[in-house]
Amino acid sequence: MTDLDAVAEALRRHDRFVVVTHEHPDGDALGSMLGLAFGLRALGKDVVMHLSGDGPLPGEYGFLGLADVTRTLPDDVADRLVVTVDCASERRIGPDTAWLAGTQGVLDIDHHHDNTRFGQVNLVVGDASSTAEIVRDVLEALDVPLTPSIAEPLYVGLVTDTGRFQYANTTPKSLRLAAELVENGADVHGVFRHVYETVQFAKLKLLARALDHASLYEGGRLVISYLAKEDFAAVGAEEPYSEGIIDYLRQVEGAEMVALIREPPRDDGPAHRVSLRSSRDEVDVSAIARKAGGGGHRQAAGFSSDLPLDDVIDFIQREFVHAIRELQAADAAAGA
Repeated sequence: MTDLDAVAEALRRHDRFVVVTHEHPDGDALGSMLGLAFGLRALGKDVVMHLSGDGPLPGEYGFLGLADVTRTLPDDVADRLVVTVDCASERRIGPDTAWLAGTQGVLDIDHHHDNTRFGQVNLVVGDASSTAEIVRDVLEALDVPLTPSIAEPLYVGLVTDTGRFQYANTTPKSLRLAAELVENGADVHGVFRHVYETVQFAKLKLLARALDHASLYEGGRLVISYLAKEDFAAVGAEEPYSEGIIDYLRQVEGAEMVALIREPPRDDGPAHRVSLRSSRDEVDVSAIARKAGGGGHRQAAGFSSDLPLDDVIDFIQREFVHAIRELQAADAAAGA
């Protein structure tokens, strides 16, 4: 039995679920959670969508109908099977995961290659463009017909995690899936307008501050910027407003790796959250993130740190230099 078959069998066998995703969710996290939950409900299942914490959700995804996402666990959570989507490790679900042990079990559906396989059943497809792509495979195995309410959130997950089909993870399969989702009701223009053209003014002001703080390192091959609490407060922005800002840093000519360090405006988390991106597949930012207790993809990863800002910058710069030297040594050995 394949991992896909095992997940489908568990979903058929159970009737009550909690579908969860990671804190500070992006488009793939929310789209995958909604798409799977709506698909299971189409089969008559009892499904609760849960997100840890009480911080605001990214406003650009509000059109998906997130009012159904609960921030507290249901009273009958012990009677439910947990399905996690887009979570590379258990700790990504939230600071307190002890409650998982008191449920009917955990199914882990994800596309991060460094997933820790923390579920009783793990469907991890490291070369999938997005978790939304895997969720579509699960729903197909369950014979769930695509409807607009299922297709649209899955399309959001797909389009955001592929960078509008421009990142290296864009594959023929992901493009075929996009066509299928559009054929079944996903509104291409509507998604684009809501996600990319409905930007809060405070987010633009926050972007301006991140660009102003940006600095070049290693001859321009590394770009690092930061956002302090004062930056969020000055423009009236919540932490989700920083979503997507790092993509502007990626556009710098000659940059092989970029980093955005955020000092969360709320005091209930780590001192800093760090996002890493690389424009060279050989520069594995997930390996750098893992050294700081984080993880992610080869070209998109992150970690949290309680170190001072200057120490975080030093760590990023040091690890980038180390990665480049390892590549140079490998190239030299190959050419010898």
